[in-house]
Amino acid sequence: MNKRTALVIGATGLVGQEVVKELCSRDEYGEVRIISRKPIEMEHEKLTVSIIDFNYLEGSHIGVADDVFCCLGTTMKKAKSKAAFRQVDLDFPLQLASLAKKNNARQFLVISAMGADLSSTFYYNRIKGLMEEQLIELDLPHLQIFRPSLLLGDRKEFRLGETVGAKVMSAMSWALVGPLKSLKAVRAEQVALAMVEGALAPSVEKVKIHLSSDIEKVEKPALLIEKK
Repeated sequence: MNKRTALVIGATGLVGQEVVKELCSRDEYGEVRIISRKPIEMEHEKLTVSIIDFNYLEGSHIGVADDVFCCLGTTMKKAKSKAAFRQVDLDFPLQLASLAKKNNARQFLVISAMGADLSSTFYYNRIKGLMEEQLIELDLPHLQIFRPSLLLGDRKEFRLGETVGAKVMSAMSWALVGPLKSLKAVRAEQVALAMVEGALAPSVEKVKIHLSSDIEKVEKPALLIEKK
């Protein structure tokens, strides 16, 4: 069986790191390539890392990959301006998707947000909604969009709003049932698991959107659990 090749962008982020770990643990993948703006600490025999200035991403040679994982994302506080935020959360994902299509990638998997909506009054959600719409318009062979709720995990940088939100959501998780279940915070490694499982068992649908409640339901294959 031919091994698959994965390409990951955003590998230094909360979910991106977990996606790389999950990919490296899978026998289906023989090579995991990372494109990053800065060196990464992870090491594995399957990993190759290319340091690229994302401002020139559009003209970069990313090579051929079966599955492309886009885990890019920032905050207004970190970006410091709407233009910089838009570049990371909209422009870069679209450029990567165009390159993936040009290089005949089988599918493109991207992290969006639970509130992604073009008509939202919140700039963050509007940009996520615009990203989704423009990715769909690219007519990729297969597009999988993941809309997690608030992400839980160990971040390198401190985010007060998300830290407080995570504590509140965790304390209230018992009450988040039925339609409210999609509001439940989700761990980064669970999102990564859902993305890799989605890549390995792609839907016949050309575009598939995974809600946070769908992400929570994904389970690790029994054989991988037994290996631990």
